[in-house]
Amino acid sequence: MARRVISDLFGKAGLTVNGDGPGDPKIHDKRFYSRVLAQGSLGLGESYMDGWWDADPLDEFFTKLLRARLEQRLKPLKTLLPYLKAVFVNLQTPRKAHAVADVHYDLGSDFFVDMLGRRLIYTCGYWDGARDLNEAQENKCDLVCRKVGLKQGDTVLDLGCGWGGFAMFAAERYGASVTGVNISDSQVAYADKNRGDLPVRFVCEDWRKADGVYDHVVAIGLFEHVGYRNYRRCMEDVSERLNDDGLFLLHTVGRNTSTVAVDPWINRYVFPNGMLPSIKQIAHAAEGVFVVEDFHSLGPHYDRTLMAWHENFSMNWHKHREQFGERFRRMWSYYLLSCAGGFRARSIQLWQFVLSKRGVAQGYVAVR
Repeated sequence: MARRVISDLFGKAGLTVNGDGPGDPKIHDKRFYSRVLAQGSLGLGESYMDGWWDADPLDEFFTKLLRARLEQRLKPLKTLLPYLKAVFVNLQTPRKAHAVADVHYDLGSDFFVDMLGRRLIYTCGYWDGARDLNEAQENKCDLVCRKVGLKQGDTVLDLGCGWGGFAMFAAERYGASVTGVNISDSQVAYADKNRGDLPVRFVCEDWRKADGVYDHVVAIGLFEHVGYRNYRRCMEDVSERLNDDGLFLLHTVGRNTSTVAVDPWINRYVFPNGMLPSIKQIAHAAEGVFVVEDFHSLGPHYDRTLMAWHENFSMNWHKHREQFGERFRRMWSYYLLSCAGGFRARSIQLWQFVLSKRGVAQGYVAVR
């Protein structure tokens, strides 16, 4: 029965089990069907990690799967517990916030250097006019600077600063003085080691502990780790950190619908305690705190960014094979390519908001 149910579901997405079309899944272990039926997306991901199935190309498998909204048709009871936990427990307290650094961001800077490119930026690039990933990331950094109207001598708070790529770009190209705040010890250590004489400083701390007042605040890839219980707190904290005439740029992956939990496979293996916000949740959190000056949807740019990361990861895997092993390789490819498929299917999005405290006098001029 499990085989028939799963095969029929795949068929609704234009996927043929053991077929020859793009993305068609090849099943190597018959236990695959009952595992996916019982565990949903968690079983799908773990069975791929275990080598029970393959698809070529994997990103096309997910594009078709998610375009057909099959994740809404298969919701086993085992997925209810994580949902209920997220409803009743704040999974993004300062103590719990460090889990994602332990599992993901602290894998090692050498590993991420080989995947992310020259500036070591782990967020979506901006591909308009870009010839490669490095140019796309430079474009994105420049776009953020132009959106907030960055000028020589401006002060910037970079919440969730990663390895310091944006902070150093803003200091190099625009003469800004930047403070980066981040929970990952290894990322902050790398950023501090490589900052040279630039007017930047990096603090290993939760976003809630940031202090000072700045001309601008940017959060590029932070909000996915904030959690719905803390969205309002985040907006209020940013407002306290921002000059009255300053701008706040929020760059975040998002969902088309509001929820309180993340995909169980992503939660277990990639981004523990993460959560993607909806536009409704962001707007509700910002209401009465900020004026929305600009909204920019960039989802298709993330598809291309993820595919570039996967190409780099595959090309450099031989350097890391001994440290991480084959199951990790399959897990990481699954993560990157399933997300690329999600953006291509438009089931997940990437947004940039420009927010002001009191409204820009004479209006904000959108930058692209």
